[in-house]
Parts: sequence; C-alpha cells; structure tokens
Amino acid sequence: MNIILFMMTLSLALSIILTALNFWLAQANPDPEKLSPYECGFDPLGSARLPFSIRFFLVAILFLLFDLEIALLLPLPWAIQLQNPTTTLMWASALIVLLTAGLVYEWAQGGLEWAE
Repeated sequence: MNIILFMMTLSLALSIILTALNFWLAQANPDPEKLSPYECGFDPLGSARLPFSIRFFLVAILFLLFDLEIALLLPLPWAIQLQNPTTTLMWASALIVLLTAGLVYEWAQGGLEWAE
C-alpha cells in the first residue's frame, strides 16, 4: 500500500513540476531568426513545405520491411545447435528465398528506380 501511495505522490509531484515548467518556459519570445527553418547556416532558398516524392517513402518502407525480416535470422546460430537443425535451416532458407523473390519482384516492377 505504501508503494502505491509513493508512486501516486511522485507522479502528482512530477506532473505539477512539468506543468509549471511548461508555463514558465512558454513565456520566452523567440525572434524571427529562431523561427526560420535551419538550412546549414544559409538563408532559406524556398519554402520548407515542399512535397516529397513518394519514392522516398517507398524506399524507406522497403528498407524497414527487409531490415525487420532479416532480424528474424539473428537467432539462427543458436538454433543450429539444436538436436534437429534441418528444420531450422529449412525455415531460414525459405525466408531468404522469400526475401530474395520480393526484392527481385520490386526490382522488376521498377520500384527501386529513381529516374522516371
């Protein structure tokens, strides 16, 4: 019971401190230099709100997809030490073949080409 009371008191105190800091720090008046977008010290050449090409997002999603699926192969060295490693090697080979087929398909569809 004491730990629950302690945690509730601590969270209430932290909430009060963070709220007070928020109101206190919001009083600052930023100048136009601070509000301008940062471009390596140079003056901004255009709007910072230009739309990105959808290809950037496609490549990012493909990277995440293949990177996360490769992470499934990380426990493979420990799984090979099991009594029946053929099943493990079969599943790992199937995963690699599936990833390779997906990469070949994406390459054939032109998803990795930047020139239009």
